Amino acid sequence: MTTTIHGIARSRAVRNLWMACELGIPFEHDQVGFGAEGCRSAAFLAINPNGHIPTLTDDGVVIWESLAINLYLAKKAGGPLAPASVAEDGQMTMWGFWAVTEVEPLAAQALYNTTGLAPEKRDPALVTKALEGLKAPLAVLEQALKKGGGHLVGGRFTVADLNLICVIFYLRSNPQALADKPAIRAWYEAGLARPAAKKAWALRGE
Repeated sequence: MTTTIHGIARSRAVRNLWMACELGIPFEHDQVGFGAEGCRSAAFLAINPNGHIPTLTDDGVVIWESLAINLYLAKKAGGPLAPASVAEDGQMTMWGFWAVTEVEPLAAQALYNTTGLAPEKRDPALVTKALEGLKAPLAVLEQALKKGGGHLVGGRFTVADLNLICVIFYLRSNPQALADKPAIRAWYEAGLARPAAKKAWALRGE
C-alpha cells in the first residue's frame, strides 16, 4: 500500500510535504490542483467529497485537513516529532485547533488583501482589522515560546511547531505583525531553515 499526498505544493499541501520530508517516510505526491480538472473532479471528489486539497490516502485510510494529516503522520511514524505521552498529544492537538481558529482566518485575510488578490479587489481596511485582531493571539504565542524555550511542546521541535509555523507563513507579506515578537520570529525562521522545510518549499518554486 502507498502513502499519497494529494495536492499541489502551492497549497496547504506543502504542510504535509514538509512533514513527510521531516519523517523521512516514502510517499507519492499526486499533484492535484484547483478547479474542475483538479480537486473538483469526480475522481477527486470520490476521495474527498469536500473538494479540497490536501488529502492523504494511506493504507486505505483517508484523512482530510492539512494539520490533521500532519498529526496522523507524526503519530504513525513516532519519534521526536510525535507526542511522547497523552498529555503531549493533547497539547499538540490544542495548538493545531488554536492555529486554525485564532490565527489562520485573520492571517489569511491580511495576506489576501495585501498581495493575494488583484489590486482592485484588495481592502486595506481589512488588513488593518485583521492585524489588530491578531495582536492578542500572537502575544499568547510569543509568551508560550519564551516559556517553552523556543518550542511549543516538550522542549523540542514537534508537529505542533511545524503546523503552527505553516500558519504563521500567512503573515509573510505583513512582517509588521511580528515586529515586536522576537521569540516568534526566531522560532519561525529556524523552522523554515530546517532541511526538510527547504526541500518542501522548493516544490513551490520559492
